[in-house]
Amino acid sequence: MESLWPILGWTLALVLIVAGLVGTLLPILPGAPLVFFGLWLIALIDGYRHVGWLTLTLLGLIVVLTVVIDFAASALGARKVGASRQAVSGALLGSIVGVFFGLPGLLLGPFVGAVIGELVAQSRVEHAARVGIATWLGLLAGSIAKLALCLTMLLVFGFAWWL
Repeated sequence: MESLWPILGWTLALVLIVAGLVGTLLPILPGAPLVFFGLWLIALIDGYRHVGWLTLTLLGLIVVLTVVIDFAASALGARKVGASRQAVSGALLGSIVGVFFGLPGLLLGPFVGAVIGELVAQSRVEHAARVGIATWLGLLAGSIAKLALCLTMLLVFGFAWWL
């Protein structure tokens, strides 16, 4: 049974890492934290021989950066075109509801939520559409940045492991 633990640990670590990478694109999964915990589990299984506290601290800082980007990306996109608070809240709600409608919901949810929120705030339809597009582009840019940072985490871990 003792020889089974490393296999289970590595399997769980890989599942966490893959789920984390998927989570950078799905708003319902905490992408970077899952990648971090998968990498930390690998370091733990190895007894921290290859990857120590310095590397894990750097990876933790990258996780914090991805969380900041996650919260700021859509708000910055929306604010750039003068979105209301209702539009930003609508985009967030649209992202959450969109998860239940698969890929179309993930792509359209933030846009629809931002447009509805802006219309509730007494805006014109043209302005609401611009707010929806800007919010969606902000979310897209944020997702790309989060994915890039998660891949950076994997590279940092890989370099620390092999150096």
